[in-house]
Amino acid sequence: MEFKFEKLIIWQKAMDLGEEINAIAGNFPKAELYNLSSQIRRAADSVALNISEGSTGQTNPEFIKFMNYSIRSLAEVVTCLHKAKRRNYISEEEFGILYEFSWTLMNMMIAFKDKIN
Repeated sequence: MEFKFEKLIIWQKAMDLGEEINAIAGNFPKAELYNLSSQIRRAADSVALNISEGSTGQTNPEFIKFMNYSIRSLAEVVTCLHKAKRRNYISEEEFGILYEFSWTLMNMMIAFKDKIN
């Protein structure tokens, strides 16, 4: 038995992203504990949370609303990744891997949203 959102590849990938972001944010300086590390973790978790919350709605417009929230959260994650790279908290390689993963996930999420629209 599983919830219908658990079958969605975008939700599965969003869950993976959240874990990856949580791991790298743990390496940020202590001074960022209540700033960038908290912000990127919350934004990354919000991607999967909004997909699951939207999937329980009774209408497609409601699901689309939550997909838009999820897409915005992913854009926030990408901006936080840029901040982390500029502050030298993550390497170019880490940035590149997470940026590419985010790019792919963003395109999948937009295509999914367009499909249910």
